[in-house]
Amino acid sequence: MILRDMPSPGTAALHHTVRFVDACGHHLEYVDIPAHQLRRPPLVFLHEGLGSVAMWRDFPARVAAATGCRTVVYSRYGFGRSSRRIERYTPRFMHEEALRILPALRAELGIVSPVLIGHSTGASMALIHAGAEGSDVAGLVVMAPLVFVEEFNLDSIRAAQEVYRTTDMRQKLARYHDDVDGVFWGWNDIWLDPRFRSWSIADDLRGIRCPILAILGDDDEYSTPAQIDAIRRSAVSAAGLDFLKLADCRHSAHRDQPSTVIDAIGRFVDTLPA
Repeated sequence: MILRDMPSPGTAALHHTVRFVDACGHHLEYVDIPAHQLRRPPLVFLHEGLGSVAMWRDFPARVAAATGCRTVVYSRYGFGRSSRRIERYTPRFMHEEALRILPALRAELGIVSPVLIGHSTGASMALIHAGAEGSDVAGLVVMAPLVFVEEFNLDSIRAAQEVYRTTDMRQKLARYHDDVDGVFWGWNDIWLDPRFRSWSIADDLRGIRCPILAILGDDDEYSTPAQIDAIRRSAVSAAGLDFLKLADCRHSAHRDQPSTVIDAIGRFVDTLPA
């Protein structure tokens, strides 16, 4: 997430009722858009490292309209209007979300065999969740996924510190998060923590059985094709991997090329068993 990618407040609303659900002791905000076609898998959206329900803007609603699927979008613990985070982040924070909180959320909301649509950190969590033993995920759409740490990625995260301190980035983010400093510095600090240099989810990917659609912008400032290659090497049991590489596109493909991404998701969902 960089300053130019941030949605303006006037376009943030999903135009659906925001509700709250308790999962693992956390009060999480979410939006639940009903299905309008039968025999379609539910979709669950997992946001990026600085994201929230509102920061998706109308993208999930557009995907819901295009696919006919039930669509659930939620803000993770510490983000948006969800409960403020108390604990410090550890290198296992993505596993904690993917293996504890997301299963609890799915159980509370009755979400069976979903397609997980994740962006950046959310894409990593989707991959971890789908690779867990006994996971019943129908498909994965991973936009700008992160499988291991690259210096290229860390350079962009370091640069974000100066942007946050010297521009109106903090004020803009504060429109979407109750604890804006907790969101930004939690994300920034853990990625730059020396303990995080060896972070990798390659082993988690070996359990993935469902098909994968990977999407990456040519000019992404956080993820590179090496991350897609890592998925291809590790998710050897996945039921196929399609890679969509987009020109004139940076880290947030769903904002830079929304129509193209929505069409790709629609085609991908159409290939899944009813």
